This record gives sequence, C-alpha cells and structure tokens, in this order.
Amino acid sequence: MSLEAFAQSEPPPGETRLSFSGGERDTTVYIPKSYKSSTKTPVLMMLHGFSGTSQSVRYAFPLAEEFGIIVIAPESRNQTWGQSAPGFDPDMKYLSPMFSEVTSFLNIDRAKVGVGGISDGATYALSMGLGYGDTFTHLLIYSEGIPIPYRRQGKPRIFIAHGINDAQMPIDRTSRRFVPQFKQDGYDVTYREYEGGHGPPSPIIREGFEWFVPKSEPL
Repeated sequence: MSLEAFAQSEPPPGETRLSFSGGERDTTVYIPKSYKSSTKTPVLMMLHGFSGTSQSVRYAFPLAEEFGIIVIAPESRNQTWGQSAPGFDPDMKYLSPMFSEVTSFLNIDRAKVGVGGISDGATYALSMGLGYGDTFTHLLIYSEGIPIPYRRQGKPRIFIAHGINDAQMPIDRTSRRFVPQFKQDGYDVTYREYEGGHGPPSPIIREGFEWFVPKSEPL
C-alpha cells in the first residue's frame, strides 16, 4: 500500500505493507483493533536481527494487539543494520523520513514513542535511541551487542534483557558492562537477566511490552 492510500482513511487494523522506498525491502505497520484516530496511541518501532525482514518481527504483533500499541517494522537497507553512527548511514536516512511520515498520519502518544529490537536490531536501536532520545521515550533492548559511540540526547527510559549464556553477544561484554554506566549517567533502566542463550524467551519479550505500556494504564 502506498503512503498516500494509507493516509486517506482510518488505517486498517492488522498488518499493512507500506511502499515507502520503492524497493523490495520496506516497512510493515501493525495497527491494533483498538486504535481510534480520536485517541492517542503508543507507537513502537521494532528492528529485526541479522538477515531479517519485517516478518522476523511478527512475534510483536500479538503483543501489539494485546497492549494497544502501533508497531512499525522496517527493514534494513542491507543484510543488517548500519555499522556507522545512526544518522550517517543509509538505514537512518531511510528510517527518519519513513517514521516521521508514517506517524504523521496516526494519532501518536508522544509520551510513548519506543524503539527496540533483538540482537543486531537491539544494538542499532540502543545506539539510535540514545542519540535521538528527544524523539524516543522508551528503548526495548533484547540481547544487544556493543552500541556505536555517538551523541546522547534526552533521557529515554531503557528496558534491557539478556541471556546469561549468550555466546553470540556475551553478557559480560555487553549488558553487565553498559547497564551500571547507564544508571550512573542518570538513565531509568529496568534490567532482566534470564537463563538461556542468544534471543529472549516469549515471557521476557512480553515483560518488555508490559513495561512499555503497563496494563494498569488506560489506553
């Protein structure tokens, strides 16, 4: 669906594939059935892992429905997300205008604008979220690697979860190193370690979504 068609009427619930870049790799948006244009709604941009697509992020769609969250699932320009500082690579040059334009057609709760991901997507989301903390209020980070040193803006809240037996992105080199520093720097960090390796189990992913939009909060 073109952005023009998406913007012309109340967006359809469920998954919509958007044509923004004109290429094969683009963006899927999930709109929960509870969405109404008269009500501000949380939005979460979730980034796939290495060699992934929007389909790799479909685990988030049932949670988006349950918690009343709009999920934007873009695809990296190449096999994985950029290795340079966000803002200076092809991915950010795609993500920034896409995110701005898509959210301009929706009634977004600007107090609940999240970015997150798993593995490579989490690493990029962490770098981008810290660098653009004046846009993103919440970061959902699962099994991240080492973020690229960049600027910091704002003070987004951060949820980090990591497996204690992660062989791909070892916890002692990543979360156990970064989390104390983030707390020392004044960030509000919720941190979970779990039994297992690379990639979080479903209950841990769900915990992150509930942290983002607690069930006790009105939608």
